[in-house]
Amino acid sequence: MSNAHDFPVIVQSDRSILLETDGPSFEDARDAIASFAELVKSPEHIHTYSITPLSLWNAAATGMHAEMVTNRLAAFSRYEIPDNIAFEIKDYMSRYGRLKLYKLEDGQLVIEVDDPMLLVQLMNEPSIQQYAKKSVDGKKILVDPGDRGNIKIALIKIGFPVEDLAGYVSGAPLELAFREETLTGKPFGLRKYQRKSVDAFYMRGSNHGGSGIVVLPCGAGKTCVGIGAIHAMQTQTLVLTTNTLALRQWKNELLDKTDLTEDQIGEYSGESKEIRPITIATYQVLTYRKSKDSPFVHFGLFDQGNWGLVVYDEVHLLPAPVFRATASLQARRRIGLTATLVREDAREEDVFSLIGPKKYDVPWRVLEKQGWIATAHCHEIRVPLSAEERYSYAIANKRGKFRIASTNPEKIAVCRRLLKKHQGDNVLIIGQYLDQLKEFADELDAPIITGKTGNKLRDELYTAFRTGQIKLLIVSKVANFAIDLPDANIAIQISGTFGSRQEEAQRLGRILRPKSDEAIAHFYSIVSRDSSDQEFSIKRQLFLTEQGYKYNIMQAEEV
Repeated sequence: MSNAHDFPVIVQSDRSILLETDGPSFEDARDAIASFAELVKSPEHIHTYSITPLSLWNAAATGMHAEMVTNRLAAFSRYEIPDNIAFEIKDYMSRYGRLKLYKLEDGQLVIEVDDPMLLVQLMNEPSIQQYAKKSVDGKKILVDPGDRGNIKIALIKIGFPVEDLAGYVSGAPLELAFREETLTGKPFGLRKYQRKSVDAFYMRGSNHGGSGIVVLPCGAGKTCVGIGAIHAMQTQTLVLTTNTLALRQWKNELLDKTDLTEDQIGEYSGESKEIRPITIATYQVLTYRKSKDSPFVHFGLFDQGNWGLVVYDEVHLLPAPVFRATASLQARRRIGLTATLVREDAREEDVFSLIGPKKYDVPWRVLEKQGWIATAHCHEIRVPLSAEERYSYAIANKRGKFRIASTNPEKIAVCRRLLKKHQGDNVLIIGQYLDQLKEFADELDAPIITGKTGNKLRDELYTAFRTGQIKLLIVSKVANFAIDLPDANIAIQISGTFGSRQEEAQRLGRILRPKSDEAIAHFYSIVSRDSSDQEFSIKRQLFLTEQGYKYNIMQAEEV
């Protein structure tokens, strides 16, 4: 006889889905609903998902239809699915595919509409009129090829996503092969979930594939997925990264795992402007302009190479100006790599329209359970402000309060105790304020890396950390992204950026590479008790607690 645990899903009329974790059907139910609903939070006992228009359109883009979604819900639902939810699933999913964008033989683009009255409605929308040249045959809208991205954004904002079947340019060919062994002698091959990511993106070169987002946790090898996409397409590629350090890491990974040579990989940054078959650029150089009203100097890079693929690393951080350039890149295949689709500017719809729908997603805790990322324990340590600091805090403005609390001198003593506790471990101390970091470096006699540290010295310090010559490294916000330090197993965060959930996830990601001795990683966040530092810390933690991580709250005297 079945019991409640066999039906762990509760679908509610506000579009939320509750999933109980205590039962034999939990994992099957989680896998069933993850493809069409977004995870909101996942603490110990009940996970919460949300059904949104965007999550349903993501599902529709992978080939799912409304009946499949409702059947999956019904198979695990304890109660009957509310009528309004069943209706909305059918309504929203039916909208995907009602508008199909394709290319005519003469190169012009048309959007085919399945209903003449819908075409009339669209042609009378002011946001659409500026991109729609004219209607044809009562069922088609003629679009200038240069507005392919712009009209896709305009249409999704009024609730009608376009299925883009206009195809892609092939780009210049580039032959490359995977190495069976890396340059360091380690065997190499894409992991199963990395191969699935590439296959879901590429879809054997069909017009249904070739643009989209792959969501994998920090430390899960998103760079390998990007390299896998380049390998699948065998085409010249533009890779966009967050900073020069990430750029160099991409170059090293390409050389380490493929038979590409140095002269085939170009660096396009503030220091160098090389155009090669694989060109790796930073978002910073692309968004450089001489003044606020000047044009972006380097946007021409998008047209300088015969790119068949554009890779957007850390796509959740894609600067807003780059969306403008991306709108004109719709004829090139595009893959976005990220640990989270959450954007602080809430432009997830633009990512869907311009980069593509979510093609593959693996939760953090799933890969942790499979051993692909390290098991991590998260801790928040609350430190009191001294009487003098409390007075300064009380009379300061909002920004001043945050800085005073973040740079609380009492944090150094706690940090010393943590270092003693983890003596012999590989420790990163990460912070926001340079004067605070320099003080820690002096007090702890430790090397420091900031944005002003030259690339040569950075590389030397990172190498010394990797080889064990240095066991403690103090780093600024440059540590949020692309530091490849697989043996780092302790991170101590002494200050952060207000309530940035992305930052908390990225910083934890620095210690999630699986350890050779299967050691548990520890992430410590030291905050000033009863202050804005503590309040913002709770906000920063939100993304990780949604992923199932628990924070152990400790007082300073307990360390």
